[in-house]
Amino acid sequence: MFGIVILAVYAVMMIGVTLMFTRKATDAEGFHVADRRVGSAIAAMSIAATWIWAPSLFTSSEMAYTRGIPGMFWFTVPNVLCLILFIPFAKRIRAQYPEGITLTGYMAERYHSGKVKGVYSFQLGALAVLSTAVQLLAGGKTLALITGLPFWSMTLALAAIAYSYSRFSGLKASIITDVVQLGIILMGGALLVVLSLRMTGGFDTVRAGLGAVSGEYTSLTSSTGIEVLLGYGLPMAVGLISGPFGDQCFWQRAFAIRRDRIGRSFFAGALLFALVPICMGTVGFLAAGSGFVASDTGMVNFEFVSSLLPTWVLVPFLFMIISGLLSTVDSNLCAAASLTTDWLGIGKDTVQTSRRTMLCLLIVAIAIANIPGLTVTYLFLFYGTLRASTLLPTVMTLLGKKLTGKGVFAGVLTALCVGLPIFAYGNLAGIPAVKAAGSLTTVLSSGLVAVIASRKAVRA
Repeated sequence: MFGIVILAVYAVMMIGVTLMFTRKATDAEGFHVADRRVGSAIAAMSIAATWIWAPSLFTSSEMAYTRGIPGMFWFTVPNVLCLILFIPFAKRIRAQYPEGITLTGYMAERYHSGKVKGVYSFQLGALAVLSTAVQLLAGGKTLALITGLPFWSMTLALAAIAYSYSRFSGLKASIITDVVQLGIILMGGALLVVLSLRMTGGFDTVRAGLGAVSGEYTSLTSSTGIEVLLGYGLPMAVGLISGPFGDQCFWQRAFAIRRDRIGRSFFAGALLFALVPICMGTVGFLAAGSGFVASDTGMVNFEFVSSLLPTWVLVPFLFMIISGLLSTVDSNLCAAASLTTDWLGIGKDTVQTSRRTMLCLLIVAIAIANIPGLTVTYLFLFYGTLRASTLLPTVMTLLGKKLTGKGVFAGVLTALCVGLPIFAYGNLAGIPAVKAAGSLTTVLSSGLVAVIASRKAVRA
């Protein structure tokens, strides 16, 4: 009953905020890019909240608990760096395509290619689905533990809440709820860290846990540190640094933020985001340093907090978790909806189709989240690699490199058909070197094949 009440209160709060501060969107410009008038402060909070997703809340604690300093380093640094690296490219796309809505639209316009539009639509759409599935998987697990209700029903409830306010005004609803959600996340994270430090011996316990629960992961350059680099660090860094570049959520915000505020918005968003994995990582170190034995390392922060702290602390913790997950889900819904403009154009009918697209995405994501044996970390690493499939062709296009539509299509298709299967096999077989090879193949093959195929096309 406790968890159900929390969900109900949260749903009412988000719907209330949406109705209070936004109007129902009837035109595509308002629904998809918030009339291109988003200010820097609100934009920074929205960027941070969107980037705070299941891995930020759960994987950061898991990495600190199981892989110590190397795990936290390879999770946190690329996560922050990617948003900063994205800034000049966000500015470029806005300058080159000022009335745009999607990355797909920009790439299709540059190359006048239906194949380019198709492969980018597939990549961006698949990413939105898988990202949403991760959030529902993590949130459903947490709520099922608390309520005792079936896992599938919790994924359905979370999806319904996100859809209820996202469909009202699109990106405007996503951004305004992001601001509230970020406030909840930061206050909840600070509270958890302070209380956990008091209950476990303070920073001495943190220091004791820096080597993970096994005590073996104390250095980036040790044998165990290299193991983390190959098995998690490299795939994670590739996926995370590619993150904004292969994610329509962030291109959509580049088109929505006031043109002169893009740089400061993304930089401030990166700094705000950094606070969350630091807080959650600290909880993971405290769990390791105190000798806590987690039954599910992917949920170590929840298990640790629920066993250590008073029951009432679960309330802000749950609000924090739900906010972090749904801030990304609603952004994914808006991102997927915006892709409809690439195929249907911009008009009133597009808005209704966009709402139906949101619903279809949620249905598929719920189905994926309920696949038996699927873990947050596995799915996170997989779609992180999926993001990398469009990184180099996108960057080279924005920088003005001479590519052709056939070259870009061939590059992205090669990355999807060759790099992703290699990575998936390495993940399933548990072979770190193969996982690293799959990540590198995905990101490098897209660029190399695009350049080679473009040159051949020009010669022909």
